Amino acid sequence: MKHALAALMTLCAAGCGEAQEDNRLASPVTIEGDAIPAALEGRKGDPVRGLAVFAEREQGHCVLCHAIDGLDADFQGDVGPALTGVGNRLTAGQIRLRVADAQSVWPQTVMPSYYRTGGLHQVGHAYQGKPALTAQQIEDLVAYLSGLKGKDDD
Repeated sequence: MKHALAALMTLCAAGCGEAQEDNRLASPVTIEGDAIPAALEGRKGDPVRGLAVFAEREQGHCVLCHAIDGLDADFQGDVGPALTGVGNRLTAGQIRLRVADAQSVWPQTVMPSYYRTGGLHQVGHAYQGKPALTAQQIEDLVAYLSGLKGKDDD
């Protein structure tokens, strides 16, 4: 986990906003519309661990770009959309696809595809073929974000 942030930054610098020729994900998934309906690798997510993935620098560090009302974090970014009430707007499957491979939903996004292993450019040798987040981390994040059903600030 120590190198997750380095992998995240490498992934973002490597392929954000570029057309991707090979969008392999770290494990086989079925995409239906704009969602991955089934949990990655059949994992069950934990919202408490998901909060840690969201906020911790050593994990996803989603808080760098996204904000959530009421979240106790030193800094919350505004590059990405606010995620207050995201559980009201998106299904777990929609959240899962956006975290696993945001670029398949929005090709020009600056959000990294956290579970993609192919079609990335300028990835450090140590990180080639590896996702920035594990299936378990993504499922934990999906459990946390899906539970955010508070006031929708859109």
